[in-house]
Amino acid sequence: MGESEARRTDLDRTGLEPIAARIRAGLEAKNSARELALRQCREIIQASARAIRSVHRGDFSEADRWIARAREIVAQLRLMLPDFPDIYYAGYVNDAQKEYVEAEAVRALVLGRTVPDPEQLGVEPAAYLNGLAEAGSECRRYVLDRLRDGDIAVGERLMEAMDDIYFELMTFDFPDAITGGLRRTVDAFRAVLERTRGDVTLTHQQKALYDALAQAGAGGASDDG
Repeated sequence: MGESEARRTDLDRTGLEPIAARIRAGLEAKNSARELALRQCREIIQASARAIRSVHRGDFSEADRWIARAREIVAQLRLMLPDFPDIYYAGYVNDAQKEYVEAEAVRALVLGRTVPDPEQLGVEPAAYLNGLAEAGSECRRYVLDRLRDGDIAVGERLMEAMDDIYFELMTFDFPDAITGGLRRTVDAFRAVLERTRGDVTLTHQQKALYDALAQAGAGGASDDG
């Protein structure tokens, strides 16, 4: 009898063969679920990034299409992974959910709508909070675009929304292990918010100066007449 056959016989005597087969089948299923989850997470992140880019371009129908795609895959992940909680709560799933929340929140904020809650989006609390913080930072780009276009009102509205997000997130004083590193994300957001506030203030001052000069010029022309 060969060594492998002898080993197999020993396993049969100890009853380990069916146990090993059952464990192997379970691990194979788990590995397949992990590989699929990784691909789906990459697709969520890509769709979310395209949605945000479409929002900045003002193409909201395209943004809706990409957000719908990301939402569909987020829901698929929840349905696919109930038997594999360690995969579902892995970092890459959290990151994908965070990017999806960011896309949903950016679109809502830019359009002046209520930001959907985590239950509506089907995401975990930590991913939701970090996604909100990143959405707030992403809004800076839209604010600057509006200021360059002379639309100060929209820039102010978005900055106020960014303020609201920041002050709400500041109330979550929990360990990073629970919030997914929210403190660092909020610290970065605060710096973005302060730069944005400075840009809005400077634009206001420039507009006030321009208006004052225009009024003075108009008054001088009237006096000459």
